[in-house]
Order: sequence, then C-alpha cells, then structure tokens
Amino acid sequence: MKEFALLFRNESNVGSEITPQQMELMSSKWQHWVGGIAAQGKLVSPGSRLGFNGRVVQPGDNVVQRPYAEINQILSGFHVIKTSTLDEATEIANDCPILSIGGSVEVREIIPMNN
Repeated sequence: MKEFALLFRNESNVGSEITPQQMELMSSKWQHWVGGIAAQGKLVSPGSRLGFNGRVVQPGDNVVQRPYAEINQILSGFHVIKTSTLDEATEIANDCPILSIGGSVEVREIIPMNN
C-alpha cells in the first residue's frame, strides 16, 4: 500500500459566507466521509484544518504575509490515506465534502524518506 496526501483547497473567504447551520451540516458530512475512509482501514492520519493566516518564506529573505497572497485559493487542511493506487486515492477524494462548496482536493503520493 502507498500513502497519499489529500490536500484540501478552498477560497480564502469561504468561512465568512457560511451560516452556523451550514457549518454544522458540513461538519457532519466531513465526519461521515472521514469515518468511511477509517472504516475501510485506509486512514493513516486524519490530518488537521489549517488557519487562513500564515506566511510564505521565499528565497532572498522575502516573506509573504499570508499564504498564496497572489491567488484566491488557500490550502485549508489535509489527510493522509493509504491505497494501492493513485486512481483509488482519487476515487476517495472524489467524495470529499469540500467539492460541494467549490473547493478542490489535490491528491499527492507521499514518497518516504530513506534513512
């Protein structure tokens, strides 16, 4: 089995448009989706949500005061899963609740570091 990171991206202002009721419904959808992955034994790490503030350190002592300041989408969280193939990981990502609010999921194979 290989490990894949599911990187969740959405608009940087998406949180300001969601009502508490919508947030509760979305949380329920996320719990159901992640629970299904865990029930299959494919969840390696439930990951975390990421805050909307941050910095990007670039070469030459250049620091951008928030992540991806030049675009509207930001990385908002991640999970690590294990599947046999990239296609299988993509199929799991295809059911992610973030897609219902215009977000996206980037699926990336994790390459283990050799000691």
